[in-house]
Amino acid sequence: MTGGSGFLGSRLCERLFELGAAEVVCVDDLSTSAPDAHTRLAHRDGYHFVEHDIADPLPAPWRNAPFDTVFHLASPASPVDYLRMPTATLRTGSQGTTVALDVAQRCGARFVLASTSEVYGDPLEHPQREQYWGNVNPIGPRSVYDEAKRYAEALTFAYRRERGVSIGVARIFNTYGPRMRADDGRAVPTFCRQALLGEPITVAGDGSQTRSLCYVDDTVDGLIALSHGDFPGPVNIGNPEELTVLRIAELIRDLAGSDSPIEFVPAATDDPRQRCPDVTVARDRLGWSSTIDYARGLAATVEWFRSALEAAPAANARTTVDTGSR
Repeated sequence: MTGGSGFLGSRLCERLFELGAAEVVCVDDLSTSAPDAHTRLAHRDGYHFVEHDIADPLPAPWRNAPFDTVFHLASPASPVDYLRMPTATLRTGSQGTTVALDVAQRCGARFVLASTSEVYGDPLEHPQREQYWGNVNPIGPRSVYDEAKRYAEALTFAYRRERGVSIGVARIFNTYGPRMRADDGRAVPTFCRQALLGEPITVAGDGSQTRSLCYVDDTVDGLIALSHGDFPGPVNIGNPEELTVLRIAELIRDLAGSDSPIEFVPAATDDPRQRCPDVTVARDRLGWSSTIDYARGLAATVEWFRSALEAAPAANARTTVDTGSR
């Protein structure tokens, strides 16, 4: 699994073990992971962590190891990260996808690509179906992520047509949940941090743009469903219940018991106005649909952030004392 220490990848690793996987090899360069992400499964028999940039060939001994499934999740996914790492994002979508596909081809493995709803850009179709070709600015600041994923999809389907690789392409919509980095930059973790710290909650634009929130466990189950069988996709993985960004901010503020004011800030360039998946294909071909509604998922996420933020001062204090003693 590339990107196996990321927010989504680390939960997918855990879920695979829960379902009986004997071995999981996590490949991650830790460029956007939470500090402890790669250690969470260190105690687990059959878990192997390889610190490596997937845009480069796999190191020995993994270069020739047998795999039955390759999950390609590696990529900065937050605007904060991919705008900070534009060329690395493009390399991961191009060279990284090539490396991962070559592994799948060599092993005769099923290849699952974690693509994104961003391939639809600022959509002119609503809700978005897999047949929609998108409305993407190919040279805008977000293009480093959008086009990296669009290229990754094209390359993945080329390997299927030319080389017979078994593929599954998932277009993942807004996924959230516990363990997101507080400085991730995406709406849910940002709103959680701001509300719990009593800071102003910053909403981009007028807040009327919409998002569809899918809880991380649901997204993980969608990827696993896609890994079974031979359906190539692409397939939308997301929650079709649509909320405005302003409403998301208000819900999180209420769940946090906060009186933080809401402040409006300029919208990001090419920020999509609407984002909502048509999940008919996922239901019909994978037997999958989201099961955790946003109220329950957001409540669990806020409480996780509350615990994490409460623990942070104590951890920082211990770090200061330890450094001084050394």
